[in-house]
Amino acid sequence: MSTETKFASNVQDLSNSTGVDAGFQFEFYCERCRDRWRTAFKPYRSAQAGGWLQKGASLFGGILGNAGSVLNSMAEAGWHSARDTAFKEAVEEGKRHFNRCGNCHDYVCAQCFDGANGLCFDCAPNVQVAITRSRAQGEVYSASQRANDEGQSRGQRHDVRKEMQLVCPQCRTETHGAKFCPECGFKMAQQVQCQACPTMLEPGTKFCTECGHRQA
Repeated sequence: MSTETKFASNVQDLSNSTGVDAGFQFEFYCERCRDRWRTAFKPYRSAQAGGWLQKGASLFGGILGNAGSVLNSMAEAGWHSARDTAFKEAVEEGKRHFNRCGNCHDYVCAQCFDGANGLCFDCAPNVQVAITRSRAQGEVYSASQRANDEGQSRGQRHDVRKEMQLVCPQCRTETHGAKFCPECGFKMAQQVQCQACPTMLEPGTKFCTECGHRQA
């Protein structure tokens, strides 16, 4: 039971207790990278024999079916004991493929384990990997900062006071500030700046609403 408890968190039981495919198989996985390793399938002969007799009964009937039922009952009675034995063997085999971290106690594969320190790479990260990762993160951060500065510089060149129709009033298509609708060609109402002051005016306005200057 102590052996079973150790591997309870990283094992999946793929065993089948009945039919011609009856047998034992277990799948273990690395608790760091999640890579999986599966034991070889071990047939459970008692249940398989009953399964074949049941199949034969469907063809010939009679005594074969009764014999199959008897074998199945016997196989079911011995299943748990046989499964426990197969599981213990699988655990011992799995220990040769996985290592237990001395700090977090997770079971990890060889690629995720620092054998010199007895720790997984989550608890004892590889120095060269950490350096490379930090360098890449710093490069991304620096490039992002420069891109942000460039974006702010470009933003200064935009006329943010200009009003725009972002949706065509005729067909309701998004215009993204275009002078004409990209869908129906409808002319958008683009405001223009007063000839005498910074005030933005609707097209066709004869006099500036702010300074009164006549528009040509």
